[in-house]
Amino acid sequence: MDRTSLLKKWLPGLALVLLAFVSAPAHARSEPLYFALEVRRDGRLIAQPKLLGEAGRTLRAERRRPGATVPDYRLVLTPKGEGDSFQLQVDLSLPEGEGHSQLALLHGQERKLQLGRVPGELEVSLLLMKVDSPEFRALMRLTEPATGTVKSVSCSI
Repeated sequence: MDRTSLLKKWLPGLALVLLAFVSAPAHARSEPLYFALEVRRDGRLIAQPKLLGEAGRTLRAERRRPGATVPDYRLVLTPKGEGDSFQLQVDLSLPEGEGHSQLALLHGQERKLQLGRVPGELEVSLLLMKVDSPEFRALMRLTEPATGTVKSVSCSI
């Protein structure tokens, strides 16, 4: 088989493979994300983590009291960017039980998830924001003390 016939045979296949790679949409966007959560057990606030993560990377967080062998909670978030939304998998473990949910969120959207067996038993409120956004920067400015604001006052007579 000569070189010309070999090229004629393999070139169309190679072109199709290259075309598939070029035209395939990028499913996994790597984008910095901010998560603000509230975890409630039977209506009582038990955790309020605020986390920075990245689309396409699993984020793990746990809170453990000094000397404790078991964490108060363990949280695993798995965000994936898809179009304008983010697919998110949430896994929460507590000493009393665990919960799992999958949902789609838009930038700036907040949702409440029921992870327990009955409504209100284990509830998670979740806010997702893109870090490099005007809304995120505005939120961070809200949590910083304003310039010239008095933080504390003491007086002795």
